[in-house]
Amino acid sequence: MNKQLILASASPRRQELLSLLGIQLEIIPSKIEENFWAGESPEEHVTRLARAKAEDIANQYPGRWILAADTVVEIDGRVLGKPRDRAEAEEMLKLLSQREHRVLTGYCLLNSSVPNKKERRVTTRVKFKSLSEEEIRWYVNTGEPFDKAGGYAVQGMAAFMVEKVQGSYTNVVGLPLCEVVEDLQKLGAVNLFAK
Repeated sequence: MNKQLILASASPRRQELLSLLGIQLEIIPSKIEENFWAGESPEEHVTRLARAKAEDIANQYPGRWILAADTVVEIDGRVLGKPRDRAEAEEMLKLLSQREHRVLTGYCLLNSSVPNKKERRVTTRVKFKSLSEEEIRWYVNTGEPFDKAGGYAVQGMAAFMVEKVQGSYTNVVGLPLCEVVEDLQKLGAVNLFAK
């Protein structure tokens, strides 16, 4: 049986990805503010926040393995968060139309009673097809963009927009599963493939 892992995130997509593999999870979201610091790059941002979230929960649950992550969508140096309204969702999709953008996830795995921890950052490049006004309007009307960074869900109805994915597909969904599982195994946080 796997040791129980604390996922310091309320993201249902992260929960689903880890649960697919039978990893036992306790969900305890961190309350760390996700604001950007002045002059901070997207890479620095996701790494800092993943570490801060993991440390926040590790301090409350000593001796437990914690997994925390942060994901952003970036294009032309601009970070796209979750759209606040229809207009912002449409603007984001117009910006992404027929262009490539980056999805960056930083994650941190730690246990306060173990000296080893792992921090990693994974970048995936995503290219959208050319989107018509009608397609954008239709997609925004579905309501799907509103709780998604960048205003789209690659695993949902937005799949028709994605022309190409270079790198980890699950990273675009919310967590780079290949890398996370590799690090969980190396650290001994879970023993996923034991008989």
